[in-house]
Amino acid sequence: MDPVIRHPTPEEMPAFVTAMNTGFLEHVDAEKADKVAAELRQNWDLDRVWAAYDGDRPVSSFRSFPTQLTVPGCAQVSATGIAAVAVLADHRRRGIMRAMVAAEHDAARERGETLALLYAAEYPIYGRFGYGPATEEVTWTLDALAAEFHGEPAGEVEFVPPTEATRDEMIRIFETQRARSVGEIARLPYRWDYSLGLRRSAWGEEWKGFVAFHRGPGGVVDGYVRFHAEPEHWERRQPRNAIAVDDLQSLNPAARRDLWRFLASIDWVATVKLERGSLVEPLPWLLRNGRAAIRTEGGDALWVRLLDVRAALDARTYEREGRLVLEVVDGDAAGGPTRFALDAGPDGATCAPTDRSPDLTLHVSALGAAYLGWSRLRDAVLAHGADEHRPGALDEATALFATLEVPWCSTFF
Repeated sequence: MDPVIRHPTPEEMPAFVTAMNTGFLEHVDAEKADKVAAELRQNWDLDRVWAAYDGDRPVSSFRSFPTQLTVPGCAQVSATGIAAVAVLADHRRRGIMRAMVAAEHDAARERGETLALLYAAEYPIYGRFGYGPATEEVTWTLDALAAEFHGEPAGEVEFVPPTEATRDEMIRIFETQRARSVGEIARLPYRWDYSLGLRRSAWGEEWKGFVAFHRGPGGVVDGYVRFHAEPEHWERRQPRNAIAVDDLQSLNPAARRDLWRFLASIDWVATVKLERGSLVEPLPWLLRNGRAAIRTEGGDALWVRLLDVRAALDARTYEREGRLVLEVVDGDAAGGPTRFALDAGPDGATCAPTDRSPDLTLHVSALGAAYLGWSRLRDAVLAHGADEHRPGALDEATALFATLEVPWCSTFF
């Protein structure tokens, strides 16, 4: 009998937790599974949780949450964020993941969500389902002992306790920043309490770190950093400790520079590390010796899937004028490829179904990769191929989707 894809009931959540952890090669005992299940019932919308059931036994896990993505032009586009995807090893190659993805895509379209978003644990999987890598992230490592910054501080940085008032101020800063930053998504409200240690997770993980605010010349908070210390380390009786930046948000370049300066000036600290950072973090340019900051471990980050191609292409702006008829190959679409006439420019775009002859035929995953302007369309089409029906159409489309700003998502899920 083929496994049945459905939502778990509240009573079935402990078994779901066990299946999910097993899929991620993590052991969880019955007592912990019960505690985690109780927590998830509070935090997760079970109508957005999926599992495959072989009889009464869950053999996979899958969940989504509602969010918004800031797209070129800074429109906020509704999206479903996908996470906790796993299939047990004894049930692989049965089409379970494809069925869960299809169920969520159908449900997301019914909810009116334009995009689907995820971070891919394994690169080869999600292109098959129409996703494309749309942002890149890197690790930034700052040699604090060699860091000398240009200019003088523009404001003051102060430690603040991780309280509810601190959380609310951080949310204000983040929401202001994400609304104008292409690639950012809305964060789940309850995640803020976990990230500050205001709420303890049944998983047993508890953040223990520090928060500092930046205040500009007028005394208004215009940036923050949340960080924690890595295990203490000494060399030749000298402190060579490292701190890890968990979240750094600023509303202006001066605040960002001052926050980096503050981190580099902390006693006992030799290294400051920011994982999952932006490809174009300005840190080297803030330093007299730009080589004190190095960029490593780059790779794909946020993957984007267009669930409603017309609405998605209509929502963003384009830095160049262009008119194209795109034929989109999408495995979710009944009846084969669909065609859209895109008339785009800096002031916005109109995208509508059409029966005109296409200029370019391409896979929906290529559009997802190029949607935010980071991946070049002419590279993204290599995975599934493209047909150029009018000479030069692919180069035109590549230029049309490209953006000066490099998109980045500071929120991992």
